[in-house]
Amino acid sequence: MIEIKNLHASVEGKEILKGVNLTIRDGEIHALMGTNGAGKSTLSNVIVGNPKYQVTEGSITFNGQDLLKMTPEERAHAGIFMSFQQPIEIAGVSMTNFMRAAINAKYASQGKEPMKSTDFLKVMREKRKLVDIDQKLVSRSVNEGFSGGERKRNEIFQMAMLEPSFCILDETDSGLDVDALRIVAEGFNKLRNEKTSAMVITHYQRLLDYIRPNIVNVLIDGKIVKTGGPELAQMIEDKGFDWIVNEQQS
Repeated sequence: MIEIKNLHASVEGKEILKGVNLTIRDGEIHALMGTNGAGKSTLSNVIVGNPKYQVTEGSITFNGQDLLKMTPEERAHAGIFMSFQQPIEIAGVSMTNFMRAAINAKYASQGKEPMKSTDFLKVMREKRKLVDIDQKLVSRSVNEGFSGGERKRNEIFQMAMLEPSFCILDETDSGLDVDALRIVAEGFNKLRNEKTSAMVITHYQRLLDYIRPNIVNVLIDGKIVKTGGPELAQMIEDKGFDWIVNEQQS
């Protein structure tokens, strides 16, 4: 699926990633945890091709392709999706038109004809029910007037429509109450199949109670310094990150 080797990246001249190595295989869910400023969001932005971030060394391969040579649009069409910490509003653009444009752009990249209106509305109705999102929300402009929970649920709905093979959930649990967190996580779990992979970025164990990772990675000061099973997330919940920092320094 995705292989990252010795990745170095900077933003505005400041080096953030200092040699990240990470391999996520088909069907694997990896949690990425770490202190504030460790580089978690930088890594996700580099993967999706945010031009604000400059890769200075290293490589990323996605399903055999050199990801760093692909535009953000090409990466999305290849199957990469990111759920943002703070999804933006797009005033005047309805969710229906937004999703139809996104799907038809994906189809065009694959040499396919645009999806017929009747087929699109049928798929939209099925996916809306799958992730339990209200019809009123998808009839409005993208995220306009949405609560934090509604925005996050809307992102999962977009994921359902686009059917990516690799998903990045960048602090999806941020600002969500327990009920909203459960609904969003359950929506993601319904979309998973044996080939769907994901990188779940979080500070807390509570999201990982719903989205069970195969592997937990700890990113500190721009490098992955510790990797383990789901029990590692619980240790971090109980003890914080200081013991890992001290372990690295000793």
